[in-house]
Amino acid sequence: MTQPRPYLIAGGWRTSGDTFEVTNPYDGSVLAEVCRTPDDEVEEAVATAARAFEDTRKLPVHVRAEALAHISARLHERLDEVAELIAREGGKPIKWARGEAARAVSTFRWAAEECRRFDGEVLRLDTEPSLGARLGIVRRFPVGPVLSITPFNFPVNLVAHKLAPAFAVGAPVVTKPATKTPLGTLLLAELFLETELPGEMLSVIAVGNDKATELAGDERFKKLSFTGSSAVGWMLKSQDPKKYATMELGNNSGVIVHSDADLAHAAKRCAIGGNYQAGQSCISVQRVIVHSDVYDAFTTLLTQEVSALRYGDIMDPDVDVGPLITPEALDRVAAWVDEAVQRGAEVLCGGKREDPFYQPTVLANTEPDMKVVCDEVFGPVITVTRYDDFEQAIAMVNSSAYGLQAGVFTKDVGRIMQAHRDLEVGGVIVNDTSAFRADQMPYGGFKDSGHGREGLRYAMDELTEPRILVLSDVSL
Repeated sequence: MTQPRPYLIAGGWRTSGDTFEVTNPYDGSVLAEVCRTPDDEVEEAVATAARAFEDTRKLPVHVRAEALAHISARLHERLDEVAELIAREGGKPIKWARGEAARAVSTFRWAAEECRRFDGEVLRLDTEPSLGARLGIVRRFPVGPVLSITPFNFPVNLVAHKLAPAFAVGAPVVTKPATKTPLGTLLLAELFLETELPGEMLSVIAVGNDKATELAGDERFKKLSFTGSSAVGWMLKSQDPKKYATMELGNNSGVIVHSDADLAHAAKRCAIGGNYQAGQSCISVQRVIVHSDVYDAFTTLLTQEVSALRYGDIMDPDVDVGPLITPEALDRVAAWVDEAVQRGAEVLCGGKREDPFYQPTVLANTEPDMKVVCDEVFGPVITVTRYDDFEQAIAMVNSSAYGLQAGVFTKDVGRIMQAHRDLEVGGVIVNDTSAFRADQMPYGGFKDSGHGREGLRYAMDELTEPRILVLSDVSL
Protein backbone atom coordinates (compact mmCIF):
# COMPACT_ATOMS: atom_id res chain seq x y z
CA MET A 1 0.00 0.00 0.00
CA THR A 2 1.17 3.55 -0.63
CA GLN A 3 2.08 5.96 2.13
CA PRO A 4 -0.81 7.30 4.24
CA ARG A 5 -2.46 10.36 2.78
CA PRO A 6 -1.69 13.63 4.60
CA TYR A 7 -4.19 16.28 5.66
CA LEU A 8 -3.89 20.02 5.01
CA ILE A 9 -3.24 22.62 7.70
CA ALA A 10 -3.24 26.24 6.51
CA GLY A 11 -1.97 25.33 3.07
CA GLY A 12 0.66 22.79 4.21
CA TRP A 13 0.50 19.00 4.11
CA ARG A 14 0.93 17.23 7.45
CA THR A 15 1.07 13.60 8.59
CA SER A 16 0.49 11.80 11.85
CA GLY A 17 1.02 8.29 13.19
CA ASP A 18 -2.70 7.74 13.68
CA THR A 19 -4.44 6.61 10.48
CA PHE A 20 -7.76 5.24 9.28
CA GLU A 21 -8.71 3.28 6.18
CA VAL A 22 -10.91 4.46 3.32
CA THR A 23 -12.61 1.47 1.72
CA ASN A 24 -14.67 0.85 -1.40
CA PRO A 25 -18.28 0.11 -0.33
CA TYR A 26 -18.72 -2.20 -3.33
CA ASP A 27 -15.97 -4.72 -2.67
CA GLY A 28 -14.44 -3.66 0.64
CA SER A 29 -11.03 -3.03 -0.89
CA VAL A 30 -8.83 -0.50 0.87
CA LEU A 31 -8.33 2.59 -1.28
CA ALA A 32 -6.05 4.54 1.04
CA GLU A 33 -4.97 5.18 4.57
CA VAL A 34 -5.49 8.75 5.73
CA CYS A 35 -3.66 10.39 8.60
CA ARG A 36 -5.94 11.54 11.40
CA THR A 37 -5.45 15.18 12.42
CA PRO A 38 -4.31 15.57 16.06
CA ASP A 39 -6.06 18.08 18.31
CA ASP A 40 -3.17 20.54 18.44
CA GLU A 41 -3.07 20.80 14.66
CA VAL A 42 -6.84 21.23 14.48
CA GLU A 43 -6.36 24.15 16.87
CA GLU A 44 -3.63 25.50 14.59
CA ALA A 45 -6.00 25.33 11.63
CA VAL A 46 -8.70 27.26 13.46
CA ALA A 47 -6.34 29.89 14.86
CA THR A 48 -4.73 30.43 11.47
CA ALA A 49 -8.10 30.83 9.74
CA ALA A 50 -9.13 33.42 12.32
CA ARG A 51 -5.91 35.41 11.81
CA ALA A 52 -5.93 35.05 8.02
CA PHE A 53 -9.40 36.56 7.68
CA GLU A 54 -7.98 40.04 8.15
CA ASP A 55 -6.09 39.61 4.87
CA THR A 56 -8.30 37.24 2.87
CA ARG A 57 -11.33 39.50 3.13
CA LYS A 58 -9.35 42.16 1.24
CA LEU A 59 -8.23 39.94 -1.65
CA PRO A 60 -8.86 41.54 -5.06
CA VAL A 61 -11.68 40.10 -7.10
CA HIS A 62 -9.37 39.06 -9.92
CA VAL A 63 -7.24 36.93 -7.57
CA ARG A 64 -10.29 35.11 -6.23
CA ALA A 65 -11.96 34.68 -9.62
CA GLU A 66 -8.83 33.46 -11.37
CA ALA A 67 -8.20 30.90 -8.63
CA LEU A 68 -11.73 29.54 -8.91
CA ALA A 69 -11.45 29.38 -12.71
CA HIS A 70 -8.15 27.50 -12.36
CA ILE A 71 -9.69 24.87 -10.09
CA SER A 72 -12.58 24.46 -12.53
CA ALA A 73 -10.21 24.02 -15.46
CA ARG A 74 -8.04 21.51 -13.61
CA LEU A 75 -11.05 19.47 -12.57
CA HIS A 76 -12.07 19.34 -16.22
CA GLU A 77 -8.59 18.16 -17.21
CA ARG A 78 -8.72 15.39 -14.58
CA LEU A 79 -12.39 14.52 -15.10
CA ASP A 80 -11.96 10.77 -15.56
CA GLU A 81 -9.67 10.51 -12.54
CA VAL A 82 -12.09 12.51 -10.39
CA ALA A 83 -15.05 10.39 -11.51
CA GLU A 84 -13.25 7.15 -10.68
CA LEU A 85 -12.29 8.51 -7.26
CA ILE A 86 -15.92 9.46 -6.55
CA ALA A 87 -17.10 6.02 -7.62
CA ARG A 88 -14.60 4.03 -5.63
CA GLU A 89 -14.67 5.90 -2.32
CA GLY A 90 -18.44 6.39 -2.18
CA GLY A 91 -19.75 3.36 -4.08
CA LYS A 92 -21.47 5.55 -6.66
CA PRO A 93 -21.95 3.91 -10.10
CA ILE A 94 -19.50 5.39 -12.57
CA LYS A 95 -22.26 6.86 -14.77
CA TRP A 96 -23.41 9.04 -11.87
CA ALA A 97 -19.86 9.69 -10.66
CA ARG A 98 -19.05 11.20 -14.05
CA GLY A 99 -22.05 13.48 -13.64
CA GLU A 100 -20.88 14.62 -10.22
CA ALA A 101 -17.37 15.32 -11.50
CA ALA A 102 -18.78 17.43 -14.34
CA ARG A 103 -20.98 19.31 -11.89
CA ALA A 104 -17.98 20.18 -9.75
CA VAL A 105 -16.36 21.73 -12.82
CA SER A 106 -19.38 23.97 -13.30
CA THR A 107 -19.70 24.74 -9.57
CA PHE A 108 -16.24 26.32 -9.50
CA ARG A 109 -16.83 27.98 -12.88
CA TRP A 110 -20.08 29.54 -11.64
CA ALA A 111 -18.29 30.76 -8.52
CA ALA A 112 -15.63 32.45 -10.65
CA GLU A 113 -18.29 34.16 -12.73
CA GLU A 114 -20.38 35.23 -9.73
CA CYS A 115 -17.27 36.51 -7.98
CA ARG A 116 -16.70 39.01 -10.79
CA ARG A 117 -20.25 40.36 -10.67
CA PHE A 118 -20.89 40.22 -6.92
CA ASP A 119 -21.44 43.97 -6.73
CA GLY A 120 -23.35 46.17 -4.34
CA GLU A 121 -26.03 48.76 -5.07
CA VAL A 122 -26.43 52.50 -4.95
CA LEU A 123 -29.46 54.06 -3.24
CA ARG A 124 -30.61 57.65 -3.60
CA LEU A 125 -31.56 58.83 -0.12
CA ASP A 126 -33.00 62.23 -1.06
CA THR A 127 -36.47 60.71 -1.13
CA GLU A 128 -37.87 62.87 1.67
CA PRO A 129 -37.25 66.60 2.34
CA SER A 130 -35.91 65.81 5.81
CA LEU A 131 -33.19 63.47 4.49
CA GLY A 132 -31.19 66.04 2.59
CA ALA A 133 -28.85 65.28 -0.30
CA ARG A 134 -27.55 61.83 0.56
CA LEU A 135 -26.45 58.74 -1.32
CA GLY A 136 -26.25 55.18 0.01
CA ILE A 137 -23.67 52.64 -1.21
CA VAL A 138 -24.42 49.06 -0.13
CA ARG A 139 -21.65 46.48 -0.26
CA ARG A 140 -21.49 42.94 1.11
CA PHE A 141 -18.64 41.81 3.34
CA PRO A 142 -17.76 38.28 4.52
CA VAL A 143 -18.86 37.51 8.07
CA GLY A 144 -15.68 35.62 8.96
CA PRO A 145 -13.99 32.20 8.93
CA VAL A 146 -16.13 29.24 7.87
CA LEU A 147 -16.45 25.77 9.35
CA SER A 148 -17.55 23.40 6.58
CA ILE A 149 -18.81 19.88 7.33
CA THR A 150 -19.74 17.61 4.43
CA PRO A 151 -21.34 14.13 4.06
CA PHE A 152 -20.26 11.04 2.13
CA ASN A 153 -22.77 11.03 -0.71
CA PHE A 154 -21.27 13.74 -2.95
CA PRO A 155 -17.61 13.67 -1.92
CA VAL A 156 -16.49 16.27 -4.48
CA ASN A 157 -19.39 18.46 -5.54
CA LEU A 158 -20.86 19.06 -2.08
CA VAL A 159 -17.39 20.06 -0.90
CA ALA A 160 -17.18 22.35 -3.93
CA HIS A 161 -20.41 24.00 -2.81
CA LYS A 162 -18.73 24.86 0.51
CA LEU A 163 -15.31 25.92 -0.74
CA ALA A 164 -16.13 27.79 -3.95
CA PRO A 165 -18.46 30.48 -2.51
CA ALA A 166 -16.18 30.95 0.50
CA PHE A 167 -13.17 31.55 -1.73
CA ALA A 168 -15.33 33.84 -3.88
CA VAL A 169 -16.12 36.18 -0.97
CA GLY A 170 -12.67 35.97 0.64
CA ALA A 171 -13.47 33.78 3.65
CA PRO A 172 -10.99 31.20 5.02
CA VAL A 173 -12.37 27.68 5.41
CA VAL A 174 -11.64 24.79 7.72
CA THR A 175 -13.42 21.81 6.20
CA LYS A 176 -14.18 18.41 7.72
CA PRO A 177 -15.13 15.81 5.12
CA ALA A 178 -16.87 12.57 6.03
CA THR A 179 -14.28 10.04 7.19
CA LYS A 180 -15.85 7.51 4.80
CA THR A 181 -15.04 9.75 1.81
CA PRO A 182 -12.20 12.22 2.46
CA LEU A 183 -10.24 11.61 -0.75
CA GLY A 184 -12.29 13.93 -2.95
CA THR A 185 -11.75 16.81 -0.53
CA LEU A 186 -8.00 16.13 -0.45
CA LEU A 187 -7.95 16.22 -4.25
CA LEU A 188 -9.65 19.64 -4.22
CA ALA A 189 -7.04 20.77 -1.70
CA GLU A 190 -4.31 19.80 -4.18
CA LEU A 191 -5.92 22.04 -6.79
CA PHE A 192 -6.34 24.88 -4.29
CA LEU A 193 -2.57 24.82 -3.67
CA GLU A 194 -1.98 25.42 -7.39
CA THR A 195 -3.71 28.82 -7.15
CA GLU A 196 -2.52 32.23 -5.96
CA LEU A 197 -4.87 32.17 -2.97
CA PRO A 198 -3.08 32.34 0.40
CA GLY A 199 -2.42 28.89 1.82
CA GLU A 200 -3.89 30.01 5.15
CA MET A 201 -7.26 30.15 3.43
CA LEU A 202 -7.85 26.37 3.55
CA SER A 203 -7.38 23.55 6.02
CA VAL A 204 -8.73 20.02 5.51
CA ILE A 205 -8.96 18.18 8.82
CA ALA A 206 -9.41 14.42 9.10
CA VAL A 207 -11.33 14.05 12.36
CA GLY A 208 -14.43 12.31 13.64
CA ASN A 209 -17.85 13.73 14.36
CA ASP A 210 -17.06 14.23 18.04
CA LYS A 211 -14.47 16.85 17.09
CA ALA A 212 -16.96 18.48 14.72
CA THR A 213 -19.30 19.06 17.65
CA GLU A 214 -16.57 20.87 19.54
CA LEU A 215 -15.64 22.98 16.51
CA ALA A 216 -19.26 23.99 15.88
CA GLY A 217 -19.21 25.74 19.26
CA ASP A 218 -15.95 27.59 18.60
CA GLU A 219 -16.70 31.31 18.47
CA ARG A 220 -13.80 31.97 16.11
CA PHE A 221 -15.89 30.46 13.34
CA LYS A 222 -18.48 33.03 12.34
CA LYS A 223 -20.22 30.72 9.88
CA LEU A 224 -21.19 27.03 9.97
CA SER A 225 -22.02 25.39 6.65
CA PHE A 226 -23.30 21.85 7.21
CA THR A 227 -24.79 19.19 4.96
CA GLY A 228 -25.99 16.00 6.61
CA SER A 229 -28.71 14.51 8.76
CA SER A 230 -31.26 16.68 10.50
CA ALA A 231 -30.50 15.35 13.98
CA VAL A 232 -26.79 16.06 13.64
CA GLY A 233 -27.33 19.42 11.96
CA TRP A 234 -29.59 20.87 14.64
CA MET A 235 -27.30 19.53 17.35
CA LEU A 236 -24.31 21.27 15.77
CA LYS A 237 -26.20 24.53 15.40
CA SER A 238 -27.17 24.42 19.07
CA GLN A 239 -23.49 24.55 20.05
CA ASP A 240 -23.40 28.27 19.16
CA PRO A 241 -26.88 29.71 18.50
CA LYS A 242 -25.43 33.11 17.55
CA LYS A 243 -23.34 31.71 14.71
CA TYR A 244 -24.48 32.23 11.13
CA ALA A 245 -25.45 28.82 9.77
CA THR A 246 -26.52 27.24 6.50
CA MET A 247 -28.09 23.87 7.22
CA GLU A 248 -28.74 21.48 4.32
CA LEU A 249 -30.43 18.60 6.09
CA GLY A 250 -32.66 15.59 5.46
CA ASN A 251 -35.83 15.06 3.48
CA ASN A 252 -38.35 12.41 2.40
CA SER A 253 -39.22 13.98 -0.91
CA GLY A 254 -42.76 13.85 -2.21
CA VAL A 255 -43.64 13.71 -5.92
CA ILE A 256 -47.19 14.34 -7.15
CA VAL A 257 -48.32 12.57 -10.33
CA HIS A 258 -51.59 14.12 -11.51
CA SER A 259 -54.09 12.49 -13.86
CA ASP A 260 -52.95 14.56 -16.88
CA ALA A 261 -49.27 13.63 -16.49
CA ASP A 262 -47.17 11.83 -19.07
CA LEU A 263 -47.16 8.60 -17.06
CA ALA A 264 -44.35 6.87 -18.90
CA HIS A 265 -42.07 9.87 -18.45
CA ALA A 266 -43.06 10.28 -14.80
CA ALA A 267 -42.46 6.60 -14.06
CA LYS A 268 -39.01 6.64 -15.65
CA ARG A 269 -37.97 9.81 -13.83
CA CYS A 270 -39.29 8.59 -10.47
CA ALA A 271 -37.49 5.27 -10.87
CA ILE A 272 -34.18 7.01 -11.51
CA GLY A 273 -34.83 9.75 -8.95
CA GLY A 274 -35.36 7.23 -6.17
CA ASN A 275 -32.44 4.97 -7.01
CA TYR A 276 -29.68 6.76 -8.92
CA GLN A 277 -27.49 6.89 -5.81
CA ALA A 278 -29.05 3.91 -4.08
CA GLY A 279 -31.44 6.48 -2.65
CA GLN A 280 -28.60 8.08 -0.68
CA SER A 281 -29.45 11.64 -1.58
CA CYS A 282 -31.47 14.13 0.45
CA ILE A 283 -33.62 14.93 -2.61
CA SER A 284 -34.09 11.30 -3.63
CA VAL A 285 -37.67 10.38 -4.56
CA GLN A 286 -39.27 8.63 -1.60
CA ARG A 287 -43.03 9.29 -1.58
CA VAL A 288 -44.90 9.20 -4.90
CA ILE A 289 -48.47 10.48 -4.56
CA VAL A 290 -50.61 9.48 -7.55
CA HIS A 291 -54.09 10.53 -8.65
CA SER A 292 -56.57 7.68 -8.24
CA ASP A 293 -57.61 7.77 -11.91
CA VAL A 294 -54.10 6.82 -13.05
CA TYR A 295 -52.79 5.04 -9.95
CA ASP A 296 -52.95 1.50 -11.32
CA ALA A 297 -51.47 2.41 -14.71
CA PHE A 298 -48.69 4.50 -13.19
CA THR A 299 -47.82 1.95 -10.51
CA THR A 300 -47.46 -0.74 -13.16
CA LEU A 301 -45.12 1.48 -15.19
CA LEU A 302 -43.11 2.49 -12.14
CA THR A 303 -42.67 -1.10 -11.04
CA GLN A 304 -41.46 -2.04 -14.52
CA GLU A 305 -38.98 0.82 -14.58
CA VAL A 306 -37.60 0.10 -11.13
CA SER A 307 -37.37 -3.64 -11.83
CA ALA A 308 -35.31 -2.88 -14.94
CA LEU A 309 -32.65 -0.95 -13.02
CA ARG A 310 -29.33 -2.75 -12.77
CA TYR A 311 -27.28 -3.01 -9.61
CA GLY A 312 -23.77 -4.42 -9.41
CA ASP A 313 -20.18 -3.45 -10.25
CA ILE A 314 -19.92 0.32 -9.80
CA MET A 315 -17.37 0.59 -12.62
CA ASP A 316 -19.77 -0.99 -15.14
CA PRO A 317 -21.22 1.94 -17.14
CA ASP A 318 -24.54 0.12 -17.47
CA VAL A 319 -25.06 -0.21 -13.68
CA ASP A 320 -27.67 2.17 -12.26
CA VAL A 321 -27.67 1.39 -8.53
CA GLY A 322 -24.69 1.01 -6.24
CA PRO A 323 -24.24 -0.36 -2.72
CA LEU A 324 -25.26 1.27 0.54
CA ILE A 325 -22.35 3.14 2.10
CA THR A 326 -21.97 0.80 5.11
CA PRO A 327 -23.35 -2.52 6.37
CA GLU A 328 -25.09 -0.54 9.12
CA ALA A 329 -26.94 1.56 6.55
CA LEU A 330 -27.99 -1.62 4.76
CA ASP A 331 -29.24 -3.12 8.03
CA ARG A 332 -31.35 -0.04 8.72
CA VAL A 333 -32.99 0.09 5.28
CA ALA A 334 -33.77 -3.63 5.42
CA ALA A 335 -35.27 -3.29 8.90
CA TRP A 336 -37.49 -0.40 7.86
CA VAL A 337 -38.85 -2.25 4.83
CA ASP A 338 -39.40 -5.42 6.87
CA GLU A 339 -41.26 -3.40 9.49
CA ALA A 340 -43.52 -1.88 6.82
CA VAL A 341 -44.26 -5.29 5.29
CA GLN A 342 -45.10 -6.76 8.68
CA ARG A 343 -47.63 -3.96 9.11
CA GLY A 344 -49.30 -4.64 5.75
CA ALA A 345 -47.26 -2.84 3.10
CA GLU A 346 -47.12 -4.63 -0.25
CA VAL A 347 -43.79 -5.16 -2.03
CA LEU A 348 -44.32 -4.49 -5.74
CA CYS A 349 -40.67 -5.16 -6.55
CA GLY A 350 -37.40 -5.56 -4.67
CA GLY A 351 -37.69 -5.73 -0.91
CA LYS A 352 -34.61 -7.85 -0.34
CA ARG A 353 -30.97 -7.30 0.52
CA GLU A 354 -28.13 -8.69 -1.54
CA ASP A 355 -25.13 -7.43 0.42
CA PRO A 356 -23.76 -4.84 -0.15
CA PHE A 357 -26.88 -3.87 -2.14
CA TYR A 358 -30.50 -3.41 -1.29
CA GLN A 359 -32.71 -4.24 -4.24
CA PRO A 360 -34.49 -1.23 -5.76
CA THR A 361 -37.88 -1.39 -4.06
CA VAL A 362 -41.42 -0.12 -4.57
CA LEU A 363 -43.93 -0.37 -1.70
CA ALA A 364 -47.70 0.11 -1.84
CA ASN A 365 -50.38 0.10 0.86
CA THR A 366 -48.18 1.97 3.29
CA GLU A 367 -49.36 4.00 6.28
CA PRO A 368 -48.33 7.59 7.07
CA ASP A 369 -46.62 6.62 10.33
CA MET A 370 -44.41 3.91 8.81
CA LYS A 371 -40.72 4.84 8.87
CA VAL A 372 -40.46 4.31 5.11
CA VAL A 373 -43.00 7.13 4.73
CA CYS A 374 -42.50 9.60 7.56
CA ASP A 375 -38.72 9.35 8.05
CA GLU A 376 -35.84 9.64 5.61
CA VAL A 377 -35.06 6.18 4.21
CA PHE A 378 -31.81 7.22 2.51
CA GLY A 379 -31.95 4.01 0.54
CA PRO A 380 -33.45 2.67 -2.72
CA VAL A 381 -37.06 2.57 -1.51
CA ILE A 382 -40.07 4.30 -3.11
CA THR A 383 -43.61 4.29 -1.70
CA VAL A 384 -46.75 4.92 -3.78
CA THR A 385 -49.99 6.37 -2.42
CA ARG A 386 -53.32 7.46 -3.93
CA TYR A 387 -55.02 10.84 -3.81
CA ASP A 388 -58.34 12.12 -5.16
CA ASP A 389 -57.92 15.89 -5.51
CA PHE A 390 -54.90 18.13 -5.94
CA GLU A 391 -55.35 19.94 -2.62
CA GLN A 392 -55.20 16.56 -0.88
CA ALA A 393 -51.94 15.75 -2.67
CA ILE A 394 -50.40 19.04 -1.56
CA ALA A 395 -51.48 18.37 2.01
CA MET A 396 -49.92 14.89 1.84
CA VAL A 397 -46.58 16.32 0.69
CA ASN A 398 -46.77 18.98 3.43
CA SER A 399 -47.58 16.44 6.13
CA SER A 400 -43.88 15.64 6.33
CA ALA A 401 -41.57 17.10 8.96
CA TYR A 402 -39.24 17.89 6.06
CA GLY A 403 -39.43 20.43 3.25
CA LEU A 404 -36.48 20.37 0.87
CA GLN A 405 -37.81 19.76 -2.67
CA ALA A 406 -40.86 18.21 -4.33
CA GLY A 407 -41.80 17.19 -7.84
CA VAL A 408 -45.11 17.75 -9.65
CA PHE A 409 -46.11 16.05 -12.90
CA THR A 410 -48.98 17.91 -14.56
CA LYS A 411 -49.72 19.97 -17.68
CA ASP A 412 -52.09 22.35 -15.86
CA VAL A 413 -50.53 25.79 -15.34
CA GLY A 414 -53.00 26.63 -12.60
CA ARG A 415 -52.03 23.56 -10.60
CA ILE A 416 -48.36 24.29 -11.20
CA MET A 417 -48.72 27.78 -9.74
CA GLN A 418 -50.82 26.44 -6.87
CA ALA A 419 -48.09 23.91 -6.07
CA HIS A 420 -45.46 26.64 -6.13
CA ARG A 421 -47.53 28.72 -3.72
CA ASP A 422 -48.67 26.01 -1.33
CA LEU A 423 -45.98 23.33 -1.14
CA GLU A 424 -43.83 23.91 1.95
CA VAL A 425 -40.53 23.14 0.28
CA GLY A 426 -37.50 25.05 -0.96
CA GLY A 427 -37.93 23.92 -4.57
CA VAL A 428 -40.84 22.71 -6.73
CA ILE A 429 -39.72 20.81 -9.82
CA VAL A 430 -42.36 20.59 -12.55
CA ASN A 431 -42.59 17.56 -14.83
CA ASP A 432 -39.53 16.12 -13.17
CA THR A 433 -38.77 14.84 -9.70
CA SER A 434 -37.47 16.29 -6.47
CA ALA A 435 -34.05 14.86 -7.38
CA PHE A 436 -33.29 17.61 -9.91
CA ARG A 437 -30.67 20.19 -8.98
CA ALA A 438 -28.79 22.74 -11.07
CA ASP A 439 -25.77 23.98 -9.18
CA GLN A 440 -26.45 27.69 -9.71
CA MET A 441 -30.04 27.62 -8.44
CA PRO A 442 -31.00 28.41 -4.83
CA TYR A 443 -31.01 25.11 -2.98
CA GLY A 444 -32.26 24.53 0.55
CA GLY A 445 -35.36 23.81 2.55
CA PHE A 446 -37.72 24.52 5.40
CA LYS A 447 -38.74 22.73 8.61
CA ASP A 448 -36.41 19.85 9.47
CA SER A 449 -34.74 20.18 6.09
CA GLY A 450 -32.83 23.15 7.45
CA HIS A 451 -32.50 26.78 6.46
CA GLY A 452 -30.34 28.97 4.27
CA ARG A 453 -29.54 28.42 0.61
CA GLU A 454 -26.68 27.12 -1.45
CA GLY A 455 -26.16 27.69 -5.18
CA LEU A 456 -23.21 29.96 -5.75
CA ARG A 457 -24.61 33.50 -5.62
CA TYR A 458 -27.10 32.51 -2.94
CA ALA A 459 -24.36 30.87 -0.87
CA MET A 460 -22.25 34.02 -1.27
CA ASP A 461 -25.15 36.02 0.16
CA GLU A 462 -25.26 33.59 3.10
CA LEU A 463 -21.54 34.10 3.75
CA THR A 464 -21.73 37.90 3.76
CA GLU A 465 -23.59 40.78 5.38
CA PRO A 466 -24.73 44.01 3.71
CA ARG A 467 -23.13 47.19 5.02
CA ILE A 468 -24.29 50.62 3.93
CA LEU A 469 -22.14 53.71 3.47
CA VAL A 470 -24.12 56.97 3.55
CA LEU A 471 -22.58 59.97 1.79
CA SER A 472 -24.04 63.22 3.06
CA ASP A 473 -24.30 66.61 1.29
CA VAL A 474 -23.49 65.23 -2.12
CA SER A 475 -24.48 66.57 -5.50
CA LEU A 476 -27.22 64.40 -6.89
